[in-house]
Amino acid sequence: MAAGYGELLRSRHAARLLCGTLVGRLPSATGHIAIVLFVRAEGGGYALAGALAAVYGLATAVGQPLLGRAVDLYGQPKVMLPAAVLSGVGMAALAVVGIDPLPPAYAAVVMAGIFTPPLEGGLRALWPSVLGRADRVHAAYALDAVAQEVMFTAGPLLVTLFVAWWSPGAALLVINVLGVLGALSVVVSAPSRRWRSAPREAHWLGALRSPGLLALLGSFLFVGVALGSITVAAVAYADDHGRESVYGWLMAALGLGALIGGAVYGARQWAGEPERRLRLLVGLLALGYLPLALTPGVAAMTGLAVVSGLFLAPALACAFVVVDRHAPRGTVTEAFSWLVTVFGVGAALGTGAAGPAVEWGGTAPGFWVAGAGGVAALLVLLATTRVLNGRGRGGDPVVSSENDRNGAAEPGFSAGHQA
Repeated sequence: MAAGYGELLRSRHAARLLCGTLVGRLPSATGHIAIVLFVRAEGGGYALAGALAAVYGLATAVGQPLLGRAVDLYGQPKVMLPAAVLSGVGMAALAVVGIDPLPPAYAAVVMAGIFTPPLEGGLRALWPSVLGRADRVHAAYALDAVAQEVMFTAGPLLVTLFVAWWSPGAALLVINVLGVLGALSVVVSAPSRRWRSAPREAHWLGALRSPGLLALLGSFLFVGVALGSITVAAVAYADDHGRESVYGWLMAALGLGALIGGAVYGARQWAGEPERRLRLLVGLLALGYLPLALTPGVAAMTGLAVVSGLFLAPALACAFVVVDRHAPRGTVTEAFSWLVTVFGVGAALGTGAAGPAVEWGGTAPGFWVAGAGGVAALLVLLATTRVLNGRGRGGDPVVSSENDRNGAAEPGFSAGHQA
């Protein structure tokens, strides 16, 4: 029987690591919104605000796998905490210097983005050593996926509250101070201090030399496209119905669906190969996105949004297991960080594609982009079935976990070992 979430969170260190990681991820979850609000308050236009936010996102996408590789090589405390501090200094510089002149502003957001610590990958690398049993690790992955949805829903609300209470500049400072404190809470914990990656083969491609990992990343690039396009199409839908609040309802419904799906998925143990299960989950995810293009009335559309979110958290949780199974030995943090990167790049591409689609044909074509993204994600998994099925470690058969000294975890967990 699978471990329940309550049992999981009562495990030593589990609640602290999860909460610390969530708080530490506040800057990355809210940075783009905080930048836009700050630039507008400083008198900058939407074009400049969008450009600075985009540069921040791209810098984060570049920095995540690089810092993930550094974590695998040197350990979590030596990389995570300095990176969090440098990222916070970058945002603080933006808050102090402002947007005039522009070059320092761009330099500040590049610094903040590229040094965003890979806390997501770090947490997923720690779960096997903290929880031990495969059912608990699977539940933790599902809880992690659900927590992401909560963070990306509640985070922007926190920023707007900080702006209302103080100012956009103060909001930038506060969320980054919280981010540093969250990272500090993680890296001073015993599991983080003890964790060491497995010995790795020197290779310039690092985690990307695994064909199975490349297949997974290709698929989730398109999942990101789907989600990015939904955010734009939902704004257009709200405009069509003359109420800005409709956008909030749709995003909340999407998050509610992910919350329900993740809770149900993580509450039981699943038999069979996770690669096969992932194809089913991504297929159901794509099927959930397609009806959004019907754009019915608000009540029905909200229901469709709930359905479209149901399989997001389960697909992410299953993808985390597949990443661990296919990451070359000694590269697990880097591999998880690549998943964060391609997801973010895909969301940016989806946002860029949905805008012209809405301008060309109205709201429905914006949601067509989401449906197309979901279908493309499934097609990538189907086309790479042979690569993904039962293979790991960059082409070697999946072997037993380096964490699992008592044979408790299922084959494939390779997040590292305790020194």
